[in-house]
Amino acid sequence: MQPRTKKEIFTKFVMFVLSSSAGTVVDLGLHWCLSAFVFDGNYWGSFWVAPTISFEVASLVNFIIAYFFVWKERISQRSARSFIRHFLGYNAASIGAYLIKFVAMQGLHFLFVAFGWFQDWSSEPVICNLLGLCFSGAFNFFMSEFVIFGKPGQKKVSEEENLEHQIDGE
Repeated sequence: MQPRTKKEIFTKFVMFVLSSSAGTVVDLGLHWCLSAFVFDGNYWGSFWVAPTISFEVASLVNFIIAYFFVWKERISQRSARSFIRHFLGYNAASIGAYLIKFVAMQGLHFLFVAFGWFQDWSSEPVICNLLGLCFSGAFNFFMSEFVIFGKPGQKKVSEEENLEHQIDGE
């Protein structure tokens, strides 16, 4: 198989960004609901528990869209086993993305506290979450494009192996 062109990668990136907006809406909406109604005024709930729950639910939404629409042509066999196997890889990558988002979110929160920004807003955790999602999105795309949904059967062949095949007539 031929390696992906920059145009193919860019097209997938645009599809990924568009489909990820559904996950972003789920993440931010659920985070806001949890922060405003369940953990109102509670730092640990608003900045630790709520973003963890909202990110995991959004991750599931994003995976379903990715599996059935964005990278559907890269799924060689559709089955429950394939779905679960891909989801486990996607969720593992999402945990890495979550850690990136979480560190950015916490850093932004402490920066906002230091400068006194957004402190009177109940939406401050959601603003930190949104900005944190910007940091984790690139990581998530890279993992999806090149690891989780890599083209099936794509094998990198070294120049030496390629030359051996040409000499052997294969």
